[in-house]
Amino acid sequence: MCVMLFLAGEAKNLGPSSGPNRLRDLCTFCTISLDQEEVYRTKVYEKSVSPFYGEDFYFEIPRPFQCLSFYVYAKSMFQIRDLPVGKVAIRKEDLYKYCGKENWFQLQPVDPHSEVQGKVHLEMKLNELITENGSICQQLVVQIIACQGLPLISGQNCDPYATVTLVGSDQKKTKVKKKTSDPQFEETFHFEVTRSSSYKGRSHFHVEEEDIEKLEIKVELWNNGNLAQDVFLGETRVSVKILRNDHIHRAWYLLQPKGNGTKSKPDDLGSLRLKVTYTEDNVLPSACYTALRNLMLKSPDVKPISASAAHVLGDICRESVGYEALLPVVRLLLHHNRLLPFLTSVAALELENTQEANTIFRGNSLATRCIDDMMKIVGRSYLTVTLKPVLNEIFESNKTCEIDPVKLKEGDNVEVNKENLQGYVQKVFTSITQSSSSCSPLMCDVFRSLRQLASKRFPADPHVQYSAVSSFIFLRFFAVAVLSPHTFQLRAHHPEPEISRTLTLISKTIQSLGSWGSLSKNKLSSFKETYMYDFFKLFQEDECIEKVKKIITVQCGCGKLYPGSLTVRCVHMIFNREVHKRAQGRKRIGQKNFKKRWLRVTNQELSYHKQKGKEALCVIPVKNILSVEKLEESAFNRKNMFQVIHSEKPLYVQAGNCVETNSWIEVLSQVSRCNPGRLSTFHPSAYVGGFWLCCKETNESTPGCKPCTATLANIQLDIDCDRETERIFSFFSSSRSRLQKMEDACAGMSVYLGQQEDCSAFTIQDPKETFRTIKELGEVLDDLQAHHDLKGALTDEPGTM
Repeated sequence: MCVMLFLAGEAKNLGPSSGPNRLRDLCTFCTISLDQEEVYRTKVYEKSVSPFYGEDFYFEIPRPFQCLSFYVYAKSMFQIRDLPVGKVAIRKEDLYKYCGKENWFQLQPVDPHSEVQGKVHLEMKLNELITENGSICQQLVVQIIACQGLPLISGQNCDPYATVTLVGSDQKKTKVKKKTSDPQFEETFHFEVTRSSSYKGRSHFHVEEEDIEKLEIKVELWNNGNLAQDVFLGETRVSVKILRNDHIHRAWYLLQPKGNGTKSKPDDLGSLRLKVTYTEDNVLPSACYTALRNLMLKSPDVKPISASAAHVLGDICRESVGYEALLPVVRLLLHHNRLLPFLTSVAALELENTQEANTIFRGNSLATRCIDDMMKIVGRSYLTVTLKPVLNEIFESNKTCEIDPVKLKEGDNVEVNKENLQGYVQKVFTSITQSSSSCSPLMCDVFRSLRQLASKRFPADPHVQYSAVSSFIFLRFFAVAVLSPHTFQLRAHHPEPEISRTLTLISKTIQSLGSWGSLSKNKLSSFKETYMYDFFKLFQEDECIEKVKKIITVQCGCGKLYPGSLTVRCVHMIFNREVHKRAQGRKRIGQKNFKKRWLRVTNQELSYHKQKGKEALCVIPVKNILSVEKLEESAFNRKNMFQVIHSEKPLYVQAGNCVETNSWIEVLSQVSRCNPGRLSTFHPSAYVGGFWLCCKETNESTPGCKPCTATLANIQLDIDCDRETERIFSFFSSSRSRLQKMEDACAGMSVYLGQQEDCSAFTIQDPKETFRTIKELGEVLDDLQAHHDLKGALTDEPGTM
């Protein structure tokens, strides 16, 4: 599993320098593709040859890939299809060269014969034959074994076949394999090769140099178009000279563009500025991580908490990567139900160093970052149910809300804008303050702990029990999600500039409304902007404060009372997309084919429609969903499929791409996570032809043959603990010098009592206990590194592609 973060920054000088299709007259957008599968696209930008995109995308890659591509398209009112301007393609093995840095990339032309992906498995050997007249000749034997990763054609698996040519001889062709991106050919072809007259020996075969240089095998992959023209999928060329030392050669080869991509120098199509962060985890067998994982899981019990392995990691990585290293720690502790005591301990440590109640949890510290990460992981469904319906209304109605006199446009009425903004703020604020029943149990437990710790630290301040919690609920959670809804998957793309400004004003208001005491007269007078001061006077101070107090009081006491159920009275639309759905086959003679449908999920029901906005063709209550799982590609020869298992027949759905598939599964799992009767097993394939394709059982009601994946039922997400521990190891490994400095600082403090100058960069309360932890960490890290070195030595063989 890999992780990527893309920043589609800006483009400049797009399009050819001359010609009728000058891009200054067209709008453009950018797409991101894994191989040839589009997974994201930016919004459309106004007419400009140098648009500023400024959009970022983060996702985990759910499948192998070869190439990451960015396409720039021009959109015209008079064109049926979008016009490709150019592309930037980066091979997977080259991503590390650009990781974490902004780079300008020259756009390359988009040629159908260059849009290739996948690889082919070949075997070649030379045989020695005696002809009918007694002369000896050589025979070249080429076997096309298989292909992997061929592209989708019009969103469906292709019908591939291969052609094989020995340059200068006839072309030979395999059979067509239907509906597959990973065909198994297993076909062998023979080519007779003329021998040179200098050959005399019979006991040993050796190809002369002058013959070798002339011989080359070309393998081409095509999609069978039936009545339409066949589509080129890629080619590879292999010189026979590779057999000089090997009698038999077997290898995988990446498919290449037509003519191996050799083209004349293209026109200057402009350039694209990108920032790509790519992480690939090399995960070892689970047993290798036992020692490090146990050391991290022991962290909540270590006294003082600053001497724990988890806290040490945050300390040594703070200067290099901030607190990013804490995310795998949070996920690991969360999966093992060890996160709450750890968060309580680090929050208590921060409060010890907080001198004034009004600055409580205001900085970017280890404690606040851990709690932020926790809320993002377990609070996504909470955000979706609470904010998404209101945000959808804001985006669709798009009312003008600018109240800054300096930024008003000609014809704007500031009073009308103020009224629009107030209406939006009231809806967002009301939705938040009435959302207690949707809050995650873990969040409730953490908030209750923070409230108790704050009251104990500042017993004379009656307000601190609220401000300690509101700083997270409003300032760090809801206000951030309102400001950037696309980063929380509440909206698909960056908002338009006017909507973005509206969200900024709403977010600022929500922060202030949620901060205990923020509506006092002293606070109002402290606003730098006069227009914000006037705007806040529209809100009833006492009423808003009471609502904030109520939600905090309920959440801090509801961790055990509210199981995080998403069942609320109002129906909130959560997710909707166009998909391909397999017909349910309710009628005896009904054909079980795939049709385009608009799939829609709310907190209460899943439905599909013929088109967006049309009446539902079928409704499945969320309470009836028993499991949501991926479906094997072999079931219907289609990629990106998932199944919704409910009280009737399973619903089989094909999403637009691999990322959308994961999003559907996650959303549906979230809304149904507390349903009674959820399944523990499922069938990963379909019931077709009177039996289950996966286990061959003939009874359709037979229980599943595979365990269901982890759900959100107890906030134990589908977390790969080995992968998270590997990330923790990589962060420790990249900061070994800092770890050594911290060890030296502990030793110095033990010898020379008191705080030393070199210790100021670290939190060391108990130097002896911290020193003991660091020594144990060093031994564990060295042992794990040895496992990595051993694996590298075993797999470090020359590549064949």
